[in-house]
Amino acid sequence: MPRSLNTLTLSDAKRMLEAAEVKAAKIGIAYNIAVVDVGGALIAFVRQDGALIGSIDLAIHKAMTARIFDQSTADLAGMAQPRAPLFGIEQSNAGNVVIFGGGLPVRFSGEIVGAVGASAGTIEQDIAVAEAAVATLNGV
Repeated sequence: MPRSLNTLTLSDAKRMLEAAEVKAAKIGIAYNIAVVDVGGALIAFVRQDGALIGSIDLAIHKAMTARIFDQSTADLAGMAQPRAPLFGIEQSNAGNVVIFGGGLPVRFSGEIVGAVGASAGTIEQDIAVAEAAVATLNGV
């Protein structure tokens, strides 16, 4: 019997990006924002005019990291410190793991269906932009 897999759609991703862009505008910083599907593959990405070039890969890898480890990148940061259980994890997955805030898994009915990553501001600002993207899907 074929297995059904729930994942974010392009329509979901577009709504998430729009909400994240609104939050970024309120903060006053041009952002890079990425949305990945349940498998960690990129669905949609936006680089606002003037957003840092160095943050492009960070946004994408934050989203991927949040999905492949099924937790926020901010939570991973604490666990990846010296003498912590996941010290060195950022070297895994070809060095593409990002262990600072701005990546969040996305859940529907408790099931992870993808993730979002945001990069350009402070860690707190990146988290706020990612949270705005996730919040837009509440009640969907």
